[in-house]
Amino acid sequence: MHPELFKCGPVNINSYGFMIAIGFLFAIVLATYRAKKLGLKEDIVFNLGLFCIIGGFAGAKILFIIIEIQNIFENPAILMNISSGFVVFGGIIGGVLTGYIYSKIKKVDFMGYFDLTAPSIALAQGFGRLGCFFAGCCYGRETNWFLGIIFKDSLYAPNGVKVIPTQLISSVGDFLIAIILLVYAKRKKDKGKIAGLYLILYSVGRFFIEILRNDPRGFIGILTTSQLISIFTLTIGLCFYNLSKILRYRCIYE
Repeated sequence: MHPELFKCGPVNINSYGFMIAIGFLFAIVLATYRAKKLGLKEDIVFNLGLFCIIGGFAGAKILFIIIEIQNIFENPAILMNISSGFVVFGGIIGGVLTGYIYSKIKKVDFMGYFDLTAPSIALAQGFGRLGCFFAGCCYGRETNWFLGIIFKDSLYAPNGVKVIPTQLISSVGDFLIAIILLVYAKRKKDKGKIAGLYLILYSVGRFFIEILRNDPRGFIGILTTSQLISIFTLTIGLCFYNLSKILRYRCIYE
């Protein structure tokens, strides 16, 4: 809708990047605030957040390259556009792996901090999807639905055609996940419950939102790449959610 937020001389601030930055800012503030209440180290949360942001961006770009490798071979200039070409699931995987590595190096409880930051991750994703809406990417299928939207000057979505507002649906869903996790976390839970619930909710939501989307995406058989990854992350989420039971069973049989 409004890909360019404002321009001041040679500096061009685009809406997508601005919303991503706002999302990360609110995510770190929320995680730091909650760390105080839970007795976790604020400096660890801040540093972990910064490293996970870097790892998330790297993962998002790497997965984009993997999915679009054929198009990139045909047109290498695609890689020159550093402001686009990211896959959210790659960001999640890259961020989580970075967090795990950081936790191992610093010898801190990875799952404890994942539980802490899960609502913040969902919050950041909600702002990120608003950025997608302003940019016009990740658009939905054509529709006659009364809540459909029409893009006029998008570089990505078809202009002048009413489409399903998948970006806004995803954004509302991400914000709802953040709220659900914050409410769920008020009562003391076993380790892995919050992180597991985040992965479960996001994976299920992402699987179904893919059905409504119509932007170019990779396919593996009848499933989009993101739907296939959703099944994988859903499985991990179920394992995290039942981590305490799994550990108890392991102790019994060892």
